[in-house]
Amino acid sequence: MSTLRASVDLLPTARSVPVARHLVLDLLRSWRAPHDHDDAALLVTELVANVVDHVGGETVLTLELTLSDDWLRIAVADGSGVRPVIREMSTDNPRGRGMRLVAAIADQWGAEDHRGGKRVWFDLRPPGL
Repeated sequence: MSTLRASVDLLPTARSVPVARHLVLDLLRSWRAPHDHDDAALLVTELVANVVDHVGGETVLTLELTLSDDWLRIAVADGSGVRPVIREMSTDNPRGRGMRLVAAIADQWGAEDHRGGKRVWFDLRPPGL
């Protein structure tokens, strides 16, 4: 299998959250990716929502997908250098669990510098690997 890639720029608004989720699902179906599509959709929802909630602004966010033989990487790049953190669970705040979900479900995840901002990514392996 060759490597497949896709990238799309979105505005950092709440409307981009379902758009990103649907783009990921459509691409994974089109690519016949063996990975868990629901997990990928959930995690990209969390990453894009984090940008909307914590970065916002006028700059775009970039959704990036790369599918290779045995892994899928999905990344969201934005113009903020502030890295995401995994927060402690709190009954006082129903929000703030997104990165905890990413850490629990993804096979790997991380953040790196990217063009004056950051790129937050996660990897998923197909079931059985």
